[in-house]
Amino acid sequence: MSRTRIKFCGMTRLEDALAAAELGVDAIGVIFAARSPRRVTLEQALAIREALPVFVDLVALFMDNSAAEVQEISTQLAPDLLQFHGRETEAFCQSFGRPWLKAIAMGEGAAALPEMQCHPGARALLLDGHGLGQPGGSGKGFDWSLVPQTTFQPLILAGGLHAGNVGLAVRQARPWGVDASSGIESAPGIKDLHKMRAFVAAVAEADHEARQAWDQGLDGS
Repeated sequence: MSRTRIKFCGMTRLEDALAAAELGVDAIGVIFAARSPRRVTLEQALAIREALPVFVDLVALFMDNSAAEVQEISTQLAPDLLQFHGRETEAFCQSFGRPWLKAIAMGEGAAALPEMQCHPGARALLLDGHGLGQPGGSGKGFDWSLVPQTTFQPLILAGGLHAGNVGLAVRQARPWGVDASSGIESAPGIKDLHKMRAFVAAVAEADHEARQAWDQGLDGS
């Protein structure tokens, strides 16, 4: 049984990104969306990119940025993944020649579910709590019962996750991964080490419980 992957998004400071990597986080997100209070410059992102250890992915997040801007950042930064949070089409996301994620605005409720079928080329879908056309990172949650239990793409759960609720989210929704931003901060873009550590520990505890239940099911006890 695989563990739940963890992505910490909205990194603006090198020390926060390195602390997250030290905690065992799988991916770090840097934001280039114009409306985000966590938006970074290319220079900030490059500093984080150059310092990250191996096996920690860098994800560059966009929301309705121009193709020219996405291409320039993609070329210079060479992120492991692109993440699109706006109204980008499948063709747009595919055009940059890099693996990509697509965010689904689950703040729309059940009406958001058909959108999950519109991005078959995405390596994973990120289910966030914001509404359509709104930026992510707002700390808004959504009804986890809407998360499909069977999909051909990995699902990453986001939206209002923090150490106090991520364990329940993992137990209930069984996502492939979880993503946090505001729930691990002391201020927008300023990560809190204690909150990050507690978040990672809560996910590990939920995974441990799931493995125990899995093992007991296998041996029939």
